[in-house]
Amino acid sequence: MKSLTISDHQISEPLQFIDKPVPQAKSGQVVVQVKAAALNHRDQWIREGKYPNIQMGTTLGSDGAGVVSALGEGVDSIWLGKEVIINPNRDWGTNSNVQSAQYNILGMPTDGTLAEYVLVNADRLVEKPVHLNFEEAAALPLGGLTAFRAVFHHGQCVKDQHVLISGVGGGVAQFAFLFAKYTGAQVWVTSGSQEKITECIRLGAQGGFNYKEEDWTNEAKKAGGFDLVIDSAGGDQINTFIKLMRPAGRIVFYGATTGIPSQLDLHRMFWNQITLQGSTMGNDTEFVKMVDFVRMHEVRPIIDSVRSFDEAISAFDEMKSGSQFGKLVLSL
Repeated sequence: MKSLTISDHQISEPLQFIDKPVPQAKSGQVVVQVKAAALNHRDQWIREGKYPNIQMGTTLGSDGAGVVSALGEGVDSIWLGKEVIINPNRDWGTNSNVQSAQYNILGMPTDGTLAEYVLVNADRLVEKPVHLNFEEAAALPLGGLTAFRAVFHHGQCVKDQHVLISGVGGGVAQFAFLFAKYTGAQVWVTSGSQEKITECIRLGAQGGFNYKEEDWTNEAKKAGGFDLVIDSAGGDQINTFIKLMRPAGRIVFYGATTGIPSQLDLHRMFWNQITLQGSTMGNDTEFVKMVDFVRMHEVRPIIDSVRSFDEAISAFDEMKSGSQFGKLVLSL
């Protein structure tokens, strides 16, 4: 089978298509024929050698949807032929609040979804919502789960709250926007691209703010303050968010791409009872709840483009440039 693997970082393109044997399911496992797979920045970081414990020769990919083609011993026969989404969590552990020390994600160090077939444990399967095609379903797992935990577990988002999603060009941020919107919250977004802001408004955002403009915070104050901010960048803009919060507001961050704040406005935080909360991907129960939420509200992921598996390298290059709006999906 064709698979996209990480090879020597000393060569000009460390991602290489190679032929691997179709995996064989052992006890408790299934083989899924991958119909579509989506890219994440995690894959690009592996490509650039910026991810810990890279195992050369590993097939990349955490996001995938397909059809169960083979069952190992002990797996219920009802799964054979099912259209499924794959939960990329591995070894979350028994504590629902935090992942175990053994936690890892499909696609490194174990072979992932950027292949014609992928081997996973049967308990990683969730039936694909019927309103989603394979390309839409493949866009969901990693980004959707990360956003779901941030918005609901930590953010406690409910109807009519004022919610601000920062950096809405990112995949997780877009899912956070969609989940908050379908909950009935009033949602605003930030971006350095007016086009992306305009698109979010078309999709139901109350408004948006271009963080490249000096007076964007003054415009944001007109929203009346925020109950919840979802952020991936960190850095000194955390203090900007603190100033924009309503009393007892929550700032949930799932990344720190701009680093740590040079200072933190603790006085305003304690006086206004502000919570600053870190978040990661979610646990297995949250994955099922996330897919159920998508099914109930008929949420459709935002997709930038779908291209053939053979065009995977061009998709990686586009992700690196940051020009896309929505998930980059490969059709197998």
